[in-house]
Amino acid sequence: MAAREPRWHTLGSAGVLDALSTGERGLSATEAAARLERYGENRIAGDEGASVPAIVLRQFRSSLVLVLLVAAAISLAVGEGVDALAILLIVVLNAVLGTVQEWQAEQGMKALRRMLGLRAVVVRDGRETEVDAAVLVPGDIVRLESGQKVPADLVLIATTTLQVDEAPLTGESEPATKVEGALPGETPLAERENLAYMGTTVVNGRGTGAVVATGMATEFGWIAGLSRRVEEVKTPLTRRLDLLSRRVGEIALAVAVLVVLIGLLQRREVYELFLTGVSLAVAVIPEGLPAVVTLSLAVGVKALMRRHCLVRHLAASESLGSVTVICTDKTGTLTRNEMAVSMVALPGGERVAVEGRGYEPTGTFLVDGAAVMPGMVPGLQVFLRAGAVCSHASLTVDEDGRPGILGSPTEGALVVAAARAGIRREDLPAIEEEASFSSARKRMTVAVTEGEGRVAYMKGAPEVVLGHCTRVLTGGRVRPLDGVTRTALQDGLEEAAQGGLRVIATACRRMKPGEGLEEPAFIFLGYAGILDPPREEAPEALGLCRQAGIDVVMITGDAPATATAVARAVGLPGTGVVRGADIDAMDDDALLKTLRETKVLARVTAEHKLRVIDLFTREGAVVAMTGDGVNDAPALKKAHVGIAMGVKGTEAAREASDIVLVDDNFASIVAGVAEGRRETDNIAKFTRYLLSSNIGEVVAITGGLLAGLPLVLLPAQVLWVNLVTDGVTALALGVEPAEKDVMRRTPASPEAGVLPRRAAAGVALIGAAIGALVLTIFALALGAGEERARTLAFTGLVVFELVNLFNFKSLHAGVLETGLFSNPSLIAAAAASLLLQVAAVYAPPLQAAFRTVPLTGPDWLLLLLVGLPLLLLGEGYKWVVGRGEK
Repeated sequence: MAAREPRWHTLGSAGVLDALSTGERGLSATEAAARLERYGENRIAGDEGASVPAIVLRQFRSSLVLVLLVAAAISLAVGEGVDALAILLIVVLNAVLGTVQEWQAEQGMKALRRMLGLRAVVVRDGRETEVDAAVLVPGDIVRLESGQKVPADLVLIATTTLQVDEAPLTGESEPATKVEGALPGETPLAERENLAYMGTTVVNGRGTGAVVATGMATEFGWIAGLSRRVEEVKTPLTRRLDLLSRRVGEIALAVAVLVVLIGLLQRREVYELFLTGVSLAVAVIPEGLPAVVTLSLAVGVKALMRRHCLVRHLAASESLGSVTVICTDKTGTLTRNEMAVSMVALPGGERVAVEGRGYEPTGTFLVDGAAVMPGMVPGLQVFLRAGAVCSHASLTVDEDGRPGILGSPTEGALVVAAARAGIRREDLPAIEEEASFSSARKRMTVAVTEGEGRVAYMKGAPEVVLGHCTRVLTGGRVRPLDGVTRTALQDGLEEAAQGGLRVIATACRRMKPGEGLEEPAFIFLGYAGILDPPREEAPEALGLCRQAGIDVVMITGDAPATATAVARAVGLPGTGVVRGADIDAMDDDALLKTLRETKVLARVTAEHKLRVIDLFTREGAVVAMTGDGVNDAPALKKAHVGIAMGVKGTEAAREASDIVLVDDNFASIVAGVAEGRRETDNIAKFTRYLLSSNIGEVVAITGGLLAGLPLVLLPAQVLWVNLVTDGVTALALGVEPAEKDVMRRTPASPEAGVLPRRAAAGVALIGAAIGALVLTIFALALGAGEERARTLAFTGLVVFELVNLFNFKSLHAGVLETGLFSNPSLIAAAAASLLLQVAAVYAPPLQAAFRTVPLTGPDWLLLLLVGLPLLLLGEGYKWVVGRGEK
């Protein structure tokens, strides 16, 4: 039994109760228990978040980690147990770091989690009782009140001024008015006014409904299931590291084969061949890379948290820096998600601008740009009073002292505007009689006692309110509503609506004894333009996106006029608007062509969002998707980076996302992109640094083999350099500050890999130079003994790599431009690495482990002087390639 079955909204109250075998007395406790056994608990599968074992297993998905495990197995097989243990420790460290970070993110998610409806008031055995929403079953009769979350999918059997915020499900920014009764079978989901859906919120009135679907059978559950059916795409970093690991594996295999062939030709001993092979395998594979990547990403995650981005998966932080397209929601991301009166138009032609922040009850009224007292504008206070009286909304204050509203956002906007003029809702007369708003009536009329008589107030769609009026209030006097005035008012209303404003009109009249509530001859008081104001920082953030080569597309379920107005206000480029129906009518090629020019999509569904993201992805884009609703969840999962709203987002959206915005602000996404680009740059820096070092080791060892020399570097020495010396300095490169042009260049292609062709040439050149220097020093020092020569080669490798470290402070700028001391961590890491090497040369226990002998002061000075030209080589290469290769 599911709400997605098309028949529920067609049956009417009696038909639904009959189909569910229930009635107004509800189910019996026995029948409810039996149905709970049949249908299961009213829960959405997957809400519990990822378990610790699942998080741990995720850390071993990387191909590079698998290569390291193979290397450890080979080391163990040839008797190099210490090497195998060291590699395994690195793999475990990497897994622990990743697990801790993702577990912390899960805890953050739990702190943000808003449960859909923990309790529900249900009628069972003829009595109302409060139960855990998880035990609701089809056939239960549920009571709804303002402020409550709808706990299951319901067909409404009784309503009183019931309005429900369905934005999380349909994307509509305005609450839906709900009534009982049957509807035609073809009625779209967003227009089924006799149904209330799980996960939506009652913002006004009350109602009673019969449960027709629970758990995964609800509309919410169906979309959550759609999210799980969406195949996750690999992040750009994962793809780059997978490619690198394949290349490293291939090179390690090729080197091993080469070693065997050369060794056999030279008639070397089998044990020496194994020892050399292990040394080369250790030299080829950057053992420290996974741990350094993980630690670097963890540092980036902390930085993103300071920018209000909670990262759930480590790689997502770097992926944000590779984004080429951002598909953003409108409400709450580009806008504040706070409906506010921006303008009041009075029948005499006066236009009053209203300014204020959020739901603060203080603000400013302006006429022609000049601030005025509300009482100075004839008719303004009467209009504001009418909007506040004809309303069920009220102002609230949370525990932190922040103002808010309880009730319909539109009514709340009118109440706030009145409060800014000193008219408080609690000081106004109570409603005595009411004709509620409905989609058919499009107006709300109330009667209150004022003075010695009763007054009727009307609020609603301007054309409907105007149709009930025969008089207008202008200049503080009531006048007949003539044709000229009516035409002028209609023209103004049309202009306001085309500007994306939600327009609400008010009217009033003094009631005579015995008169009905909605007798004609109302007095037209004016109309208000209401909007969800754009965030002040949104235009600048969008400008940064354009500067950074990132395409921004607004995707919303809201009306085209509203979406267009917001796009214009925030400076979103492009022409026109594409509606959901337009998307259905286009093939993929036509839609993709349209998306290159049109950046506003309105009235879209979850399926439309998935299709758009799929098209961008197939074209090679790296897509970030923002969203807060249930209907956003599949697209959030499909995108390379799913970004959910943490404040006003649904649990389904947050569970499907990679990043949660703590402040729901688009500007935070752009700040996150800048941080992600810094991470992308730094991962490229230390990856290339590590590879250049490893190439140096391979060249030295292979060169010695070809020259018939003894083994230049022992496996333990190579592992020490890769894990201890290189690991510490590479991590320091991971916290290198962002370069000045980080948001002034186009994103790197996700297919480019960690090592593009020109960059590979530079890495190979520097690596070969390091290897040649190490081999030369070893060969020249052999006359003084093998151990001394190997100690010089071992120490020279460390010194040369520390000099080389400064080549990678930037991928294209010179070391003097970036500043030698711009990253204190790098200086500290280089000093620490040098001290560790000193210990390896002079500390007796380490001397025994690495078979080193003490060096003299001149030895160290010579190694430094020999290594300094490596800096000139790096600078020269950057200059030759134009200092623009990334």
